[in-house]
Amino acid sequence: MNTTLVKAFGTEAATADLKELNINRREVTATDIEIEILYCGVCHSDLHTARNDWGGTLYPSVPGHEIVGRVTKIGSEVTKLKVGDLAGVGCLVGSCSTCDSCKNDLEQYCSNGWVGTYNGADQYIGGHTFGGYSEKIVVDEHFVLTIPTNLNLAAVAPLLCAGITTWSPLKHWNVGKGSKVAVVGLGGLGHMAIKLAKGLGAEVTLFSRTLDKVQDAKDLGADTVIISTDENQMATVSGKFDLIIDTVPTIHDINPYVAALAVSGTLVLVGYLGPLDPFLNSVPMILGRKSVAGSLIGGIAETQEMLDFCGANNIVSEIEIIKMQDINEAYERMINSDVKYRFVIDMTTL
Repeated sequence: MNTTLVKAFGTEAATADLKELNINRREVTATDIEIEILYCGVCHSDLHTARNDWGGTLYPSVPGHEIVGRVTKIGSEVTKLKVGDLAGVGCLVGSCSTCDSCKNDLEQYCSNGWVGTYNGADQYIGGHTFGGYSEKIVVDEHFVLTIPTNLNLAAVAPLLCAGITTWSPLKHWNVGKGSKVAVVGLGGLGHMAIKLAKGLGAEVTLFSRTLDKVQDAKDLGADTVIISTDENQMATVSGKFDLIIDTVPTIHDINPYVAALAVSGTLVLVGYLGPLDPFLNSVPMILGRKSVAGSLIGGIAETQEMLDFCGANNIVSEIEIIKMQDINEAYERMINSDVKYRFVIDMTTL
């Protein structure tokens, strides 16, 4: 298959800074769309992959799975978009399409393994996939998303990961008008959970460990902020919430939040991967038919639904735009939670 050399930004080792390098992109096939990348959001997964925090990173690594841009070329069988249209690519660029999950628009749970936008198996030219820290990307049309034209394009980018990661559980657990939803943690995921839950008509509460997030949370749409380190405040919300979205990315005690669930309520983990410690107390779960669950991103249809909803309700992420050359500094700032609430790279600076 023919390929084209493309300028990108990536790293060749876990301990090395990201720098300019060249990668190969395939020429469009009959069902492919080529996108000139205009903006790319910066996700914690980018940092973890670049630094091999989770193990298994393939180098050179080019992160980026919150991609928005403009269509520059389409294959002969493409019907979804045309040259000149705005387009997006999220965390997925491939799946088997034949398993039960794929047939039910749940590509993120593909039984045979979905293909990540970066660090996945490249089924076309071999090797591994490269992400959005690059000039352009070529993706099968099924995995390309339509972008609402009324929204700030840069601020749309984080919707393709942070947005869909919080939208998917909101939809799965049928959040709507009158639902009581709480969010644990106010960061890239948490701020989108507040905006989307509020957009769906829910009564929204933020759990925060400190007072410094109170005004920000209310500005984003939260009705109430509960300081989770204050036992008296926590007692006021015992048995209250239908759904709690826990966005904290590090190990922490979830038992106090389970106590805040209503009968048949669910706490869904979207930020932390790994064993829970201290151990989960099953007593309140059994006595109140409460659940602790996990959720990944969404499938392509669900992601498009989220984008359309955001377009109709003028919902985007809160962002800070950076130059491509500032990515290493941005990673350090992310580690220190020094961003409100998502970095987005202006890819014209590459």
